Amino acid sequence: MSVDSVALTVDLIRCPSVTPEEGGALVLLQDLLGAAGFECTRADRNGISNLFARWGKRGANRSFGFNGHTDVVPVGDAAAWTYDPFGGEIVDGWLWGRGATDMKSGVAAFVAAAIDFVRTTPPDGAVILTITGDEEAAGRDGTRALLDHMAAAGEHMSVCLVGEPTCPERLGDMIKIGRRGSLTCWFSAEGVQGHSAYPHRAKNPLHALVTLLGRLTAEPLDAGTEHFDASTLQITTIDCANPATNVIPARAAATVNIRFNDAHSGVSISNWLIAEAAKAEVETGVKIGLRFDIAGESFLTPPGEFVALVSRAVEAETGVAPSLSTSGGTSDARFVKDHCPVLEFGLVGKTMHQVNERVEVAQITALKRVYSRILADYFA
Repeated sequence: MSVDSVALTVDLIRCPSVTPEEGGALVLLQDLLGAAGFECTRADRNGISNLFARWGKRGANRSFGFNGHTDVVPVGDAAAWTYDPFGGEIVDGWLWGRGATDMKSGVAAFVAAAIDFVRTTPPDGAVILTITGDEEAAGRDGTRALLDHMAAAGEHMSVCLVGEPTCPERLGDMIKIGRRGSLTCWFSAEGVQGHSAYPHRAKNPLHALVTLLGRLTAEPLDAGTEHFDASTLQITTIDCANPATNVIPARAAATVNIRFNDAHSGVSISNWLIAEAAKAEVETGVKIGLRFDIAGESFLTPPGEFVALVSRAVEAETGVAPSLSTSGGTSDARFVKDHCPVLEFGLVGKTMHQVNERVEVAQITALKRVYSRILADYFA
């Protein structure tokens, strides 16, 4: 019997798997995949639940991989939802609930496609699923833990598809072939407190930060590259916790987030910020410290055989020729790219993370058809 991807999505939505809670979602998938002949292993780490599942032999000559997540962001104001965010209700052709778009529907569509595929057309090779419960948070113990488990166990994916919602307007209109890198920098400035009427007796840390931030934002980082838009730097906060209007504070802080293309690396961006902070420190006499978090480097899966295969399958099932994009934020593809070539394709993502997250039921069944064709074409 064919696996119903819509019913499976409903069952997953009814699992309250807000990061880091597993909520029963991975147990549900493990039972379903195990009954279909997949060898399932939990790769939990530091309280995060992760599932590895393989149909076929370890070390097969070719293996198609899928990466997804069952964890979801918090619901926000539950009273603002039209329907129970964990109810999985279908109304007028729409499925409502947290994770309906991002990305329990994508996981359900691939799981359903993979089970049907290996039952009806057992492939010469392996089908591998890596499903994490830690994509919406830091991601340090999610897909990374799964890849560490695979390395230790001698498991390997030849290629991998990530099921994130990639389409901006209609199913089929975009495939992600890469992502920008992401770096956050926290600046701390330490000056000398004083009376605002006597600034010569103080050193204003806010002035130093404003000088520094003005330089960082004065010119574009670049004009973009062949496959990437221009890099961006956004100031996300400036703070000094000063309640007085006539006091120059002793300390201040600011944060910037940079989304960078393949003209840069996390190291090159960090070195640039360090150099600019040093200049501002010399000029103002205010000590400026920096702390970095590089969430991921930019990466690209160049157009080639894998990209063409997925593009053909998407167009064949949706009637839409997908554009190839590197836009958007980060995803777990940033970890998978060190293991094998990776692409992302999934639903329209308009309502992800919103109150009243929902998806058209027809999209879920269409996505299953796309994934089924990709599997069939890959192993043909």
